Amino acid sequence: MSGNARAQRSTLPSQELLDDLCSRFVLNAPEEELQSFERILFLVEQAHWFYEDNTMEQNVTLKSLTLREFTSLMFQSCVALRPYISQIDDIYKDFTTYKIRVPVTGAIILDESYERCLLVKGWKPGASWSFPRGKKNKDEEDHKCAVREVWEETGFDVTERLQVEEYLEVVIGQQRMRLYIIAGVKEGTQFAPQTKKEISEIAWHRVDELPVASNETSSHNRGPTGMKYFMVWPFVGPLKNWISEHWPSAALKSESLIRGTTVWKVKPNAVSSSSSGAGILAPPTAPLQSSSSSSDIIQLVHGSTEVPGLSFRNFRFDRASIIQKLEV
Repeated sequence: MSGNARAQRSTLPSQELLDDLCSRFVLNAPEEELQSFERILFLVEQAHWFYEDNTMEQNVTLKSLTLREFTSLMFQSCVALRPYISQIDDIYKDFTTYKIRVPVTGAIILDESYERCLLVKGWKPGASWSFPRGKKNKDEEDHKCAVREVWEETGFDVTERLQVEEYLEVVIGQQRMRLYIIAGVKEGTQFAPQTKKEISEIAWHRVDELPVASNETSSHNRGPTGMKYFMVWPFVGPLKNWISEHWPSAALKSESLIRGTTVWKVKPNAVSSSSSGAGILAPPTAPLQSSSSSSDIIQLVHGSTEVPGLSFRNFRFDRASIIQKLEV
């Protein structure tokens, strides 16, 4: 998007547009989804994603809005929600509190060497790396949520590989997080997110280069290589223990160092015009697409030394030569 186009984005959505979004995502939702403000605000959040991902692309004058700003506009415009506008602050606060209690599930995907795991990087500038995972829908089973979230964020269907008893689980604060372990995935597997403007990069990361403890109040922690990770550290210790118990035979272990590799990266021009949100492109039952033939906002970056930051991710000290020089 040009600087001109960004400068033009100052128009708030019209009453007609807000009425359409309210009707499409809130008023026509199933009755059970309208029984509490928490569920209603999840519907408003979906409307917000649609507005950011689709409506704004069709109208270059529309302003990007935070979820809080969008929620206020929806309550002001939607006849069914308008009576509660005076309580919007409390309603929104309760919603954000509720969200951090919703269980999260996903997967730790290991390659054939069991030395690397697949991580995804968020869309916004400065985003962290994390395991593919997300919040459960109402009454959704843990493993089904994991399948859905991994598909949405990586385009990889783990349905046949997932074993419901093979998982790691931690509880942080009031939130339970369960990650199923999917081991032995081929390095050449092609990945591409099935949502818009949610994932900017997918890469194999070495397990021994992940942060093992949190020394900060934030959930975003940096590993030995300086890269930023979100809620990865609680799983690293248990994951290493799991790998030591399930390590494949020595014949399958690579003798050479298995480095981290970027396997999918959004085009730079798409990142520059990013905004938060998601728009599902295909359900988990859809056939997997090659990332090189996906939509024009993505490209396959596999083993390329020209990718910004790849050489940094692959960097490792030559400890033997350093020690030798120190001894001299």
